Amino acid sequence: MRHLLVTLRRRYCNHPKPLIQRAHYKPQKPQPPPAPPSPPKPPKKPAKFSLHGESWEDPYSWMSQLNDKVAMRHMDVYMEQEEKYIEAVMSDTERLQSKLQSEMASRFSFDLSTPPLRWGPWLYYRRAEEGKQYPVLCRRLASLNEEFISHKSPSAGFDFTSGQRIEQKLLDYNQEAERFGGYAYEELSEVSPDHRYLAYTMYDKDNDYFKLSVRDLNFGTLCSKPQADRVSNIAWAKNGQALLYVVTNHDKRPYRLYCSMVGSDEDDILLLEDPQENVYVNIRHTKDFQFVTVNTFSTTSSKIFLINAADPLSGMTLVWECETRAHCMVEHHQGFLYLFTDAAKEGQPVDNHYLLRSPVDPSPSLRKWESVFADDDELIVEDVDFSYSHLALIVRENRVFKLCSVSLPLPSGKGSFHLKELYPQFLPLPSNVTQISPGPNYDYLSSTMRFTISSPVMPDAVVDYDLSNGKWNIVQQQNLLHERTRVLYGSASSGSRGEKSPLSRVDEVNIANDNPWNDLVEYYGCDQYSVPSDDGVVVPLTIVYSHHRRKEDQSPGLLHGHGAYGEILDKRWRNELKSLLDRGWVIAYADVRGGGGFGKKWHHDGQRSNKINSIRDYICCAKFLVDNKIVQENKLSGWGYSAGGLLVAAAINSCPDLFRAAVLKVPFLDPTNTLLYPILPLTPVDYEEFGYPGDVEDFQAMRAYSPYDNIQKGVHYPSVLVTSSFNTRDAS
Repeated sequence: MRHLLVTLRRRYCNHPKPLIQRAHYKPQKPQPPPAPPSPPKPPKKPAKFSLHGESWEDPYSWMSQLNDKVAMRHMDVYMEQEEKYIEAVMSDTERLQSKLQSEMASRFSFDLSTPPLRWGPWLYYRRAEEGKQYPVLCRRLASLNEEFISHKSPSAGFDFTSGQRIEQKLLDYNQEAERFGGYAYEELSEVSPDHRYLAYTMYDKDNDYFKLSVRDLNFGTLCSKPQADRVSNIAWAKNGQALLYVVTNHDKRPYRLYCSMVGSDEDDILLLEDPQENVYVNIRHTKDFQFVTVNTFSTTSSKIFLINAADPLSGMTLVWECETRAHCMVEHHQGFLYLFTDAAKEGQPVDNHYLLRSPVDPSPSLRKWESVFADDDELIVEDVDFSYSHLALIVRENRVFKLCSVSLPLPSGKGSFHLKELYPQFLPLPSNVTQISPGPNYDYLSSTMRFTISSPVMPDAVVDYDLSNGKWNIVQQQNLLHERTRVLYGSASSGSRGEKSPLSRVDEVNIANDNPWNDLVEYYGCDQYSVPSDDGVVVPLTIVYSHHRRKEDQSPGLLHGHGAYGEILDKRWRNELKSLLDRGWVIAYADVRGGGGFGKKWHHDGQRSNKINSIRDYICCAKFLVDNKIVQENKLSGWGYSAGGLLVAAAINSCPDLFRAAVLKVPFLDPTNTLLYPILPLTPVDYEEFGYPGDVEDFQAMRAYSPYDNIQKGVHYPSVLVTSSFNTRDAS
């Protein structure tokens, strides 16, 4: 090789000629770019419709004919063409897609086990098995494994010190998948109070309903009964000897309540059947398992009945009713019934939930409910949870969420209380908390409760909070800064913060100097804005950004919104969004009317004929981002799923030039036809949310905001990615 190089060097030194003779070089003409792919065009089969004096034509209504095999074959062909078209349009981004996918995959939390949940003598948890698609439900005695710290040791519940297996496998969802055609989706699961049985429902996709099964945990076998189809609710009674369950009709309306004696050969007993088409039945057991509550509700009424769990066949007692549909949850604690509801007070509508109590014994004619807490516009009770010794409260002051506890039983005979009179004990939380979600908290006798703390700038933290002494510890949280795939168990905890303090001292808690939360505030910022909508109503807007990558008036942005069903907008940290934040993107969240977290009126002001308020709120938030140079003018994208897809799509119809792109996940785009000619059963909640087509005002409002009916012609629209689901119910 060296000899060859020397020879070549000598040759070109003696005769210095360019390797390529310029005189003979002809530059190639630039090739024209390939023609852009043509979008597929589905066949048009015009059909005419009319209602309330208005007529319209829909050339694509054939796509909703699920029972027409020819139409569905055409639909399959068209969807394949759509997929190929997307691949062609996105072909020049394949390297970027691969890079983003790799980045996001590296941040996935590969939890081999859920954090163990203690209930009585047992620790319950789910864990993955190598090479299998679905997890297994397991338990082990806490006395044999008090130091359950790692999800890796002991492996599969094997104690290498004693040489014994200490884990009991309760349910293998891989085997359930074999029972249900390769797909395992569990809707409900309840362990009996004596820890003997597991009742659960699995989705049967071939029949589109949930099937009830009961497994004997002592032997690992399925019980011959109860077994039932179309089950929507379950509740244990008689300390696990009886199971109550609700079944739906073919329109998926829960309407029958049965009682089954486990292990008995007798037929299940029908306790309640409501033939009214607009009445729905729901059941749950109180946390002490002394009662089963039966809720029957419609758009015009709500009732709660009580069943003695020790004798479920003894009948039902009416304990509460109101003349409107209201959220109602009853708990029992030491001789008192507690009702958490948003029903009208003395005939006057209320904006938020409140807590009532009444002795359990009085007859219906003598029953009187009294308020537990005095009205306080500055402090809103968002949720409650009971243990034997304490009451846990999730409260909100303006936009700030807090978690506290008070001792039980509450003083009697003193009327209602201001919260500070009960000396609440508060859990010190990180900044920017946007949601606090209670865990299962099955163990009524334990003073420790589990909560999930969510923030836009912190991975979800699962926290065990001892209500009796204020001690708490993070039992699960992903650490993105140090070990990407590590899951922390018990790594961060507090000492006793049990000093009881009045409410005014809560804000004095300063955890900045001793912050055990695995937040990301050093790298990512979270700002709150108040955006005036068209009618002057102030809309909360939250933005998240990188301290180091964001540039004023140069950042692309993604605006998320939902605004329906009174649901709190999901503003949790998402690992996949880190790839955008690190590239200078701004992630924004618009809490538009119709959503939750700001009272019932906030929800109602975005319902039915008021749905246009949600859309205007979203557009005002989008304009605010651009006008204030938070997001570059031509680089704003929309993002919504389900009803949020309707919100974003309607905003694009109104202001197509405001957005550069949009992502619509299983969006609800055709409310007019979906509600007027439902191909799948709908609930009263769906009509309450979007309107009744039979009502002329609702119909006209629906036609005005419907994304499908208001696409502008001859207007340049932003790029839109629409995703669907394998389940038709999620793709309407």
